[in-house]
Amino acid sequence: MQDPRQASTRPAAVAGMFYPRDPQVLLGEVRACLHAADFSRTAVRPKLLVVPHAGYVYSGPIAGSAYVQISPWAEQIRRVVLLGPAHRVALHGLAVPTVDAFDTPFGPVPLDRDAIASLATLPQVVASDAAHAQEHSLEVQLPFLQAVLGRGFTLVPLVVGHASAAEVAEVVEKLWGGDETLIVISSDLSHYLPDGDAKAIDARTAARIVDGATDLTGHEACGAHALNGALRVATRRGLHGELLDLRNSGDTAGDRSRVVGYGAMAFAAHGGLPRKVDEERLGAALLSRAHNTIAQSLGLRAGAEPGHPALARMGATFVSLHDATGRLRGCIGHLRAVQTLDADVRHNAAAAAFRDPRFAPLTAAQWPGLHLEVSLLGEPAAIDAERTTTLAAAAAVLQPGIDGVVLEAAGRQATFLPQVWEQLRDAESFLAALLHKAGLPPGRWPEGVRLSRYAVQKFERRVLVS
Repeated sequence: MQDPRQASTRPAAVAGMFYPRDPQVLLGEVRACLHAADFSRTAVRPKLLVVPHAGYVYSGPIAGSAYVQISPWAEQIRRVVLLGPAHRVALHGLAVPTVDAFDTPFGPVPLDRDAIASLATLPQVVASDAAHAQEHSLEVQLPFLQAVLGRGFTLVPLVVGHASAAEVAEVVEKLWGGDETLIVISSDLSHYLPDGDAKAIDARTAARIVDGATDLTGHEACGAHALNGALRVATRRGLHGELLDLRNSGDTAGDRSRVVGYGAMAFAAHGGLPRKVDEERLGAALLSRAHNTIAQSLGLRAGAEPGHPALARMGATFVSLHDATGRLRGCIGHLRAVQTLDADVRHNAAAAAFRDPRFAPLTAAQWPGLHLEVSLLGEPAAIDAERTTTLAAAAAVLQPGIDGVVLEAAGRQATFLPQVWEQLRDAESFLAALLHKAGLPPGRWPEGVRLSRYAVQKFERRVLVS
């Protein structure tokens, strides 16, 4: 292979703007992004990553959550096929460069000229150094790749302009390779929306990406053309997607009135995590969002928010708060999914802390030591009305310590989470208290009562610092 230092090289165009120019400062920043990421996919090797491409202060931590996933296989990955959208040059099709290397503060990355030459017969592929000269969507990925993979890999960079999913898929398929090849798609999500709107839209987009959508638009993701083609191939080859992180510039370093969305996803041939590990990750993701929602409303510092694929799907949660003595001081939630899980846990955390009519709004002084609990609800299942005609009969049906229960009667409704069994271990007492909560006389079983039960995954932690 020709020494890239003596070959024609594309110089770094956005060093000192999107990321530090000084190699030591850059290394420290990249390592910080990698070390802050949630890494627990030791058994699943990603073939394809989706990563954002803003300045590192904005999107670096989200990109880090993707790149850290490939670190166990760094020695095996010898080629990276990198696709990103054209920002500077009007382009039809996909553009490859004519140079032999791309430079960064860490040194040059050699290109796989043989692989690039193999694309010459495809009419949608053009050679254009102009398309690459100022393009940041590809360049900002290189220091991450160098930090994780070292010097032992070559690069196939492709700037994607107006191209169909089929045209991009043909290129990706040709470069797919085996275990030695990693596919990286560079894309941000929504642009310049208010924080709340962006979170809702990006959650839906992230769910579509994870599910393998091939009809994404530029309003959803600036790398839509690259994503549509790459996801077509990923689905055809049986890859499963996982959402690793989903945030925006308002969460990292920007103004919340106009944000840009960032998502990190990984696609692997073997989907899913061991159940225990997956539950732990989901709990950490939910608790961090509930914690940060309340902390930020109190003017306090927020922490990291690890990702999880379930966050982008519809889900129902309850958020419960207890003071240092164990007394309830807020509990709000939804019985059925009305929005994404990410949006639901944030909404219910704020409501439990500040809008539960039974309690005064939480203050910053009450925050340290508070016990935070998030319950993820399964879909309620109706219990046969013939089995609930009396209090005793209904009590005999319930599973103490397991069932969450919804009671509906006389136009009223109330629910108890399974956690309430800790205080009311007797099923008849449990139901009597539920009647009281619904505003019904606890000593008389109503006619036409309807009971439903649901399961709960409970996650909890105590606020140790403010």
